Amino acid sequence: MTKTPDTTTHHSALVPGSTPARGPVAFVGLGVMGLPMARNLAAAGIDLRVHDASPQACDRARIHGLKVSGALAQALEGASTVITMLPDTPHVRQVVRGPDGVLARCTQGTVVVDMSTISPLATQELAAELADRQLALVDAPVSGGVRAAVSGTLSIMAGGAPDALARVRPVLETMGSATYVGPAGSGQVVKACNQVAVALTIQAACEAFTLGSRFGVQPQVLREALLGGAASSWVLEHLAPQMIDGDDSAGFRIALQVKDLRIAVDAAAGQGMPLPGASGALQLYLEAMAHGQQADGNQALARVYERIADVRIATP
Repeated sequence: MTKTPDTTTHHSALVPGSTPARGPVAFVGLGVMGLPMARNLAAAGIDLRVHDASPQACDRARIHGLKVSGALAQALEGASTVITMLPDTPHVRQVVRGPDGVLARCTQGTVVVDMSTISPLATQELAAELADRQLALVDAPVSGGVRAAVSGTLSIMAGGAPDALARVRPVLETMGSATYVGPAGSGQVVKACNQVAVALTIQAACEAFTLGSRFGVQPQVLREALLGGAASSWVLEHLAPQMIDGDDSAGFRIALQVKDLRIAVDAAAGQGMPLPGASGALQLYLEAMAHGQQADGNQALARVYERIADVRIATP
């Protein structure tokens, strides 16, 4: 039977008197999101060691003055908190289960904070394995994109034991605002919900611009009008200008959007329920992938609509 996180029986109140985690923090994953997050931790005076499997990512971290550990085992040694910000489920499993990973290297009481976006069921499995070794997992995926990662204003959706979250909350608050959403796996469920809502909002904006463009309404004018009414959204405010300018540069890549939508659709299928909107958006993003757009930002869904509707959204 598929295990479903129960987000209804837990509340945001944390265990009184919980002691914040003390000791070095290991941060694993220095990509477009991870690097600015790690920089905020270091700027807050946290004893931080960082690591990435990519030598180029490690070099970028050194340029920014971060203390880089060349090997994962070196980063994990003596760490009280381990933060992962990695592309997908297999990468997180490797950091936890690998021969030089958390289970092999970390001592009792270490809290693992996974800020990646991965499978909720895989998160539950990892939480159980860590608990068997007296280690804790807080799944804490984030929303807000690169802008929020840089400014330290990420929305953090945290699942796990309340006392574990209480111990790492001071660390999380250097990167954004954490909301406790339930037991292990719940953070990933909420992130999946977030990604469904964002993808469908992007799709809605693209369809609106497609319809308006077909009838000769300038996209800039249409955006301004929509921002003043009930259709206003974060997507219209932040991503629509890029759609209109033809700027497909990545804040959040289409390849990651596909991964996240698959997580949501697969999780729903495991519960025997359809997600018709998310499934449709996934197909459109797969069309973008088929046209070589995997490295483009998710706002580049507008290019898909330009192709299928034979209209021009982007203006010179």
